[in-house]
Amino acid sequence: MLQSRLAFIGGGNMAEAILGGLLACGYPLSQCVVTEPLQARCEFLHSKYPGLQVLSGPQANHLAVNGSESVSYTAALVDNGSVHVNPTAGSESFPPAEVVILAVKPQVLRGVVSDLGKTLHQRKPLVISIAAGIETSAIARFMAEGASSESGSEATAAAPVQVQDKDLPPVIRVMPNTPALVNEGATGLYATPDTTPSQRLVAESLLGAVSKQVSWVDQESLIDTVTGISGSGPAYFFLMMEAMEDAAVKLGMDRETAKELTIQTCLGAAKMAQSSSDDLKTLRVKVTSPQGTTDAAIKTFERGGFRDLVAESVKAADSRSKSLAVELCGSSSKDSKL
Repeated sequence: MLQSRLAFIGGGNMAEAILGGLLACGYPLSQCVVTEPLQARCEFLHSKYPGLQVLSGPQANHLAVNGSESVSYTAALVDNGSVHVNPTAGSESFPPAEVVILAVKPQVLRGVVSDLGKTLHQRKPLVISIAAGIETSAIARFMAEGASSESGSEATAAAPVQVQDKDLPPVIRVMPNTPALVNEGATGLYATPDTTPSQRLVAESLLGAVSKQVSWVDQESLIDTVTGISGSGPAYFFLMMEAMEDAAVKLGMDRETAKELTIQTCLGAAKMAQSSSDDLKTLRVKVTSPQGTTDAAIKTFERGGFRDLVAESVKAADSRSKSLAVELCGSSSKDSKL
């Protein structure tokens, strides 16, 4: 696995899942730094991953991306309250980040990226975003806003410096799902055209540490479809299993037995689908004997409009992902040009 210097901006569950997966694959802890605003979460990460560099404070994100030239440089930031560090992060210098993973909530992404705009513009690391609903053009716009507004002596109120797309780092937008927390994720990725093959490989390696399936899409709009299938998909299966468990209980089975049988049935069917060369329709037909018990259940599903309901549900998730981009960015990023 390629071992780039990583900066996780945000230390929540998904960031921790990726970090944990990488460490389990032998990724060096010394190549990772995490920023996190919540002190309790910082302490948790530091205690769970001894030696991990965990930063918080107003300048934590900048330090994580820029790196620390010396112990005295970090100490100065700590002394003036700009950065709070754990003992490891404060006792050594560390290089700039080659990959920046944006793992904050979509609602705060604009502020975080705008604040980092000048730093990202100067360093040009690979930027990977796992924020749901935020398109790459919006992320580029946020970076440009920050870089342009912070250009200092190079800009005046009358003639601010305008940062163009070509001057910004490449962005890869990813949509993982919650099974990544148990290293069984499915992830969709979209890369901006300026992303190099080696940078795409880096992203694949990072997400592959927690995902059994990593798939690229060539149109960013298909990330919304990924959201509708695998991003939101675990909840569909939980609902199906919940309904099966409830049905068994109504027929007289105790809940624990019903739950165990349902979960193993779901797991077994998924493993069969993974290992078989047959398509999903063929697998279904093979286990559906005419006039048998499975046939009776499948016909009931079909009469109830099961396929249409699934299609409508996936489309609803896809549409909601698109509308989130408008709500969170103020306008569709497709309509915004730098």
